[in-house]
Amino acid sequence: MPELPEVNALVEFLDEQLTGAVVAGVELASFSVLKTYDPPVSALQGLEVTGVTRHGKFIDVDVSGIHVVVHLAKAGWLRWSDPLPDTKLKLGASNIAARVRLDRGEGPSVGFDVTEAGTRKGLAMYVVRSVDEVAGIAALGPDPLAAGFELRPLLGRRMQVKRLLRDQKIIAGVGNAYSDEILHAAKLSPFAIAENLSEEEIVRLEAAVQDILRAAVEEARGKPAEELKDDKRTRMRVHGRTGEACPVCGDTVLEVTYAQSSLQYCPTCQTGGKPLKDRTTSKFLK
Repeated sequence: MPELPEVNALVEFLDEQLTGAVVAGVELASFSVLKTYDPPVSALQGLEVTGVTRHGKFIDVDVSGIHVVVHLAKAGWLRWSDPLPDTKLKLGASNIAARVRLDRGEGPSVGFDVTEAGTRKGLAMYVVRSVDEVAGIAALGPDPLAAGFELRPLLGRRMQVKRLLRDQKIIAGVGNAYSDEILHAAKLSPFAIAENLSEEEIVRLEAAVQDILRAAVEEARGKPAEELKDDKRTRMRVHGRTGEACPVCGDTVLEVTYAQSSLQYCPTCQTGGKPLKDRTTSKFLK
């Protein structure tokens, strides 16, 4: 799933490529991708893109006051094309859910496709007059890289710190991968209870949030969209590295698997050498 650093890199790339261009058309190839109907996508045609920004994991393309908002969910991505194929999209014929054609003064020759792999469809696109009309944006917690962000006031909750970091209503932009990396850097168990953290643990966690995310943003900055996914994987120290050696202590990275996701951690660095219980074992299995 694209998280804050990758979405930030996509937004910076799009802002450079799109600002000043005119929307020549929007094609939809998925029944479910567009979550709004007023204004219609046809209202975008002929309008100028005035900027691209980020809200958590949401991409916001401002088209003369009308906002095209995209949430890439778990398997969504954005593919830039210069030139863009002349062929029209066919409904459900590929992993392309939507195509935006743009004119930068040389005809509608460039643009981007919004794609989604797999069968579970979570990709969402909204066309709204105000970004607050998107419920997910209206409910977002503070951005961890925004000026004045403070983690400490958010920790007074009786919930696992891993879940807290991933809750978009508490902190915007952090997902499964970077929460694993943050907790590894902070030397904290993903099952630690947020409100029970000691002063020393809070200080480590605050530093890890900033250090991990800022370093990832800088690493992702300027890279082509097609390279961001692979680049993210190469930078992970524990996430997605089950069975490999921890780069800090050399212990074996372990995994806890859930119904639809998993987490990775180092037992030596994070849990005092004790493996965490894998809660996927069903009570119906003997």
